[in-house]
Amino acid sequence: MPEPIKSLRHAACHVLNTPAAEEKVALTHLYYDLWQKNDVMSFRAEDEDALSLPTRPARPRIPELRWPRDMPRRGGGESISNRIALLHALAHIELNAIDLAWDLIARFGHGMPRDFFTDWVRVADDEARHFTYLQNRLNDFSSSYGDLPAHDGLWQTAIDTSRDVLGRLAVVPLVLEARGLDVTPDTVQRMQKFDDHTTAALLHEIYEDEIRHVRAGHKWFCHICQQRNLTPAETYQQKVRTYFKGKLRAPFNTVARKEAGLSEEYYQPLVI
Repeated sequence: MPEPIKSLRHAACHVLNTPAAEEKVALTHLYYDLWQKNDVMSFRAEDEDALSLPTRPARPRIPELRWPRDMPRRGGGESISNRIALLHALAHIELNAIDLAWDLIARFGHGMPRDFFTDWVRVADDEARHFTYLQNRLNDFSSSYGDLPAHDGLWQTAIDTSRDVLGRLAVVPLVLEARGLDVTPDTVQRMQKFDDHTTAALLHEIYEDEIRHVRAGHKWFCHICQQRNLTPAETYQQKVRTYFKGKLRAPFNTVARKEAGLSEEYYQPLVI
């Protein structure tokens, strides 16, 4: 046991304050397993002021973090270098996603039911597994996470929504992860076209898990809206307009989005 666990929210802070990616992954799996076995005594922190919740999670020394506008453009071809760039970018997203799930638990868990913690600790565990898949595939190409620069845009979104749980849920699972549902099937087909069936299979598995993550985001977005007597679709549109810096563009994977609970009434009014 790396340190005494007072609550799952303290465990979340431990992961967030851990810089090494591999250790962050290992701790995530450990705390998920303990939670599943009911070995974590409490899901809330008894002493809320004792949480060591950082503004930004601890990060490894590499990769170099840049503004999104300063990132080199990725090619879409079949070259190994293009595939390495894709896998590296996805690994960086998954590492951020681990921290985003834990940050949701630590930052917004006060007063939430146990199921909230169960859903998001599972998401964190999934994202940790995804990171390992991508890291291992990078190793197959004699590369590794950290070899290329990466952008810090995802955590800027977390900072912007750090005081608004509905804003966080609207932008992270219901915009950014939902966008993954739109684009991943084409990426899988492209990998199959290049006879890279290993990469195609792991991206398809990640895609299937992300449907469940979007569903969790929708579930808790609606739960909080109901508590506050808000209309979910209208509230979603207002939060996206407030916090999302990009634009929502077609085409959308309406089938996968609907399976995750995200019907067109949510996002079509925002399409440019």
